[in-house]
Amino acid sequence: MIKGFSTWGALVVLLGFGLVLGGATQAGVAAWVMAGGAGLGLIGAFLVLREAGQWQETIARAEAFDAAFARDRRSLRIVDAQGRTLAANREGRRFWGKADPLAVLAARLYDSDSDHEAFERLDAAYQAGLDAVQELGLVAAGDRSGRDWVRVEIRGLDKPKGARLLIAADVSARRAVENVLKGEREYLGDFLDFLPVGVYALDSEQTFRYVNRTFAEWLGATPDKLLGQPLAAVLADGSTRPEIDGAWRGLVRLRGARGGAFTALLTHTLYEDNGETLTRAALVRDIDADGGEAGVAGASALARRVFDESPVGIAVVDVGGLPYPMLAEANDTLAGMLGRVRDDLIGLPLEEIVDPKMRAELAQVFRRAAAGVPVAPMEVRLDSARDVTAMLHIRPLPADDAEDGETPARQLIHVIDTTDRRVLQMQTAQAQKMQAMGQLAGGVAHDFNNLLTAMIGFCDLLLQRHGPGSASFTDIMQIKQNANRAANLVRQLLAFSRRQPLLPRFVRVPDALAELSHLLRRLLGETIALELLHGRDVGYVRVDPGQFDQVIINLAVNARDAMVGGGTLTIRTGAINLSEPLKVGTETVVPGHYVTIEVADTGTGIPKDDLSRIFEPFFTTKAGTAAAGTGLGLSTVYGIVRQTEGTVTVESRPGEGATFTIYLPRFDDAQVRARAGAPAGAAQEHAPALEKARPFPLPEGKVVLIVEDEDAVRVFGARALKAKGYSVLEASDGEQAIAILADHPEVDVLVSDMVMPGMDGATLARLVRQTYPAIRVVLMSGYSEDIASDDLADSPDILFLAKPFNLDALAAKVAEALEVRES
Repeated sequence: MIKGFSTWGALVVLLGFGLVLGGATQAGVAAWVMAGGAGLGLIGAFLVLREAGQWQETIARAEAFDAAFARDRRSLRIVDAQGRTLAANREGRRFWGKADPLAVLAARLYDSDSDHEAFERLDAAYQAGLDAVQELGLVAAGDRSGRDWVRVEIRGLDKPKGARLLIAADVSARRAVENVLKGEREYLGDFLDFLPVGVYALDSEQTFRYVNRTFAEWLGATPDKLLGQPLAAVLADGSTRPEIDGAWRGLVRLRGARGGAFTALLTHTLYEDNGETLTRAALVRDIDADGGEAGVAGASALARRVFDESPVGIAVVDVGGLPYPMLAEANDTLAGMLGRVRDDLIGLPLEEIVDPKMRAELAQVFRRAAAGVPVAPMEVRLDSARDVTAMLHIRPLPADDAEDGETPARQLIHVIDTTDRRVLQMQTAQAQKMQAMGQLAGGVAHDFNNLLTAMIGFCDLLLQRHGPGSASFTDIMQIKQNANRAANLVRQLLAFSRRQPLLPRFVRVPDALAELSHLLRRLLGETIALELLHGRDVGYVRVDPGQFDQVIINLAVNARDAMVGGGTLTIRTGAINLSEPLKVGTETVVPGHYVTIEVADTGTGIPKDDLSRIFEPFFTTKAGTAAAGTGLGLSTVYGIVRQTEGTVTVESRPGEGATFTIYLPRFDDAQVRARAGAPAGAAQEHAPALEKARPFPLPEGKVVLIVEDEDAVRVFGARALKAKGYSVLEASDGEQAIAILADHPEVDVLVSDMVMPGMDGATLARLVRQTYPAIRVVLMSGYSEDIASDDLADSPDILFLAKPFNLDALAAKVAEALEVRES
């Protein structure tokens, strides 16, 4: 035993360690030091401090994990063994909600055999408590015919027992690119299969790993039957054996389909794949055994046919003894890409097949290739009437009698059209960029709405004490007016991010435009003529009338600014039925029935480079001009149309004006009546009837509980309602609100923010409806997405108040809630 250390000392050491873990670090160290001798005391103090440091480090790591969990862009949710939510990030609450995880997926599962099978595997793993990963097709939000791809992952957690982590990530963009690449591979596979020459590949053991259909048919077999067979098995007796140590070309005899044999010209090359030496080979059949003229002529005719009928552009370029490389041969496919006649390509300088801006780069690459330096494929834009992009592959084409090391006098060029793939890549990139910008704009707008609510609200409180006769009245009004201007900018950001509150109803577009035409003519001025042209049987669209007017006004103002010297603005309506997707620029309109609204001007037009950015927020071509604005006009149009399940496209050329076309889902009379629940002979007016105004109930004795995590907003709301005569209780989060309600069941109205740490407003509203059904609920939010997809949105006893709001709006909404309660 160490001198001076007793059992009592050991107990004191343990006590000191416990005090450290409990927070009393100094007391724990002192107890440990006093336990037994100076030497042991110092050692004990060191150990306790080290353990305390490790404990603090553990807490820091936990806090870092919580922050990363909240900011993860994937939809994360942790559930216990009974499927109840233990934790979820913001995206997780939107995607998973509070329901059973498998029920959430089943409700949106796309109706296909593969998706049902993937879901069954996921369900079986979930029920068995096993980890699993599946990719599911889910019905796209707002488009029952569309499909969103989501990667769903289930992971078991050690603690608490039976808990699991659910992860959902959108992989639709990756799937779209994979489908394009898969289609290209299948296309090239079909091309090889139906070539009029035999093609095969061997592994390092000289057994077939690929055989095209033509070669298999020559041998009277199928490609699958030949895979894994050795090359020697198909060589006829007495045939030359190909050399396998390097590239080889020569005649071989192969076993035919009916027991006979035939002669073929074989060319094979070697290549490395992951350290394994493999063989690629091509055979041309029916070569004369003696290599006579008939055989050579037959080979030449076959090669010409392959050249002419290839689905990719092919050209032979002469470089020997010429001042510049020129096309010696070209096939019809290349001529079609360039929009020219094949004969006109012969003798054409190579550089002239590409866009003038890329000719210097192509000349430099070709000079390296002609010098014998291997060059990588080059992506170019062809000089064509169509916007065609292609990949150029340049390879040397040695003459038959060329000696080793001799520089070829010709180069073979393959031109592969990549236009469709590039368009898809641009569409995917544009969609991802606009989505990211929308998320950023929505998040910024949400935070600004809280700030603006406090600014506007406290201005209203100040104005109650400083009337028009006060020296401060003008200053306060300036603050309030500028806050309202800021609120308008925030609404435009919300429109772009598709998160603004909407009140949609059925509208006849011609009628709406007729009512708006007087305002449009005043906006356009006397130098610009307005023409309204309406098609027959346009039908209805389901839009927010105020936001629809905003879209048309923004487009009209944009057109006015482009027609400085005057011109004509034409608005044309019509109906269209798309049976196939319609691609316009980077936008794609899915098949369906649409009402179209074209807004065309005769102004200066839009430069081509600006078309892809025209709907981005804060992007403007008017900077430094008298017409300069915020750059939010067209982004607002984009957001409102998208939020209304429509599409907006733009077509323009400099000097020829611009045409914006809006596609909105079309509804006929029967669909409108069915939605409205009206009988078959009902009138065609579907605007809600105006009710006779009724006085709001008096606030005497009414109790309001306001729940808001932003202190400034909560303080303003409480003071505003107290000034109107209400008794007000305050809570900073959902948990505190539940505790207050337990002590004050007399609360009449609950006013709660939607987004709060811990329990959110939607969860709080559900609990209050279940426990206190007599209490009416008003939900506040900086944008409508928090409630639009929630089951609370259609509840008649829950009201919604959009931020920012002023004193009168808050008081009116509370009074409306009390009226609902007493009616």
